[in-house]
Amino acid sequence: MKQNETLSNIHLKDGKIILTEEEIDAAGDNHISTSVDTPMRAGAFDQSEDEKIAAIEERFAEIMDILGLDLTDDSLRGTPKRVAKMYVKEIFNGLNPANKPKMALFENKYKYNEMLVEKNISFYSNCEHHFVPIMGKAHIAYISNGTVVGLSKLNRLVDYFAKRPQVQERLTMQIAKELQKDLGTEDVAVLIDAKHLCVASRGVEDDTSSTVTAFYGGKFKDEKVREEFLRYLGLNTQF
Repeated sequence: MKQNETLSNIHLKDGKIILTEEEIDAAGDNHISTSVDTPMRAGAFDQSEDEKIAAIEERFAEIMDILGLDLTDDSLRGTPKRVAKMYVKEIFNGLNPANKPKMALFENKYKYNEMLVEKNISFYSNCEHHFVPIMGKAHIAYISNGTVVGLSKLNRLVDYFAKRPQVQERLTMQIAKELQKDLGTEDVAVLIDAKHLCVASRGVEDDTSSTVTAFYGGKFKDEKVREEFLRYLGLNTQF
């Protein structure tokens, strides 16, 4: 099913999108996102981290058993707990708002009113459709309206939103919108170039392609400003 076919078959019930199983599967293969916000259920943080780890450990052991693996083997015995701890404390810890980095702002005493660009911010995320890695670089720019943010905080902001099941378009939007809110300016640009293992290691099995997504806000909607940003990145201004 093609992407436009999937979208044309969307049905609404009580204001919510209802998809058939076939459409849900096609949406995943086409990397279609349902919202800018990460979908979270009510009560997502009622359990402690230790409780979540224990529950995931038990269920992952069941998955391994269903696959036919011998959990009495010394090499596999600790895998369910290792995976559970990794999920909760590492690769998905961006789901928990408590882990959101504090964006300390400073007065722009130098009166630097030109574009500030931080490029080549490495990140690792996971595709929410197949739970396999997304790896790439994020490039961020903003024009100060009186305040600036410490450069390391930009890296931490990217890392926070990347450490959750993601869709690249959503990741791009979440970083940009959060930075706009924190800096109090619309003049923010975010560009992400990433490789998806759900494309490289399964499906079409193309390990040479990458995906580029971009967000341009405020002054970055102006073609000349946008071209300046892209020149700093060494990219063709056709993006």
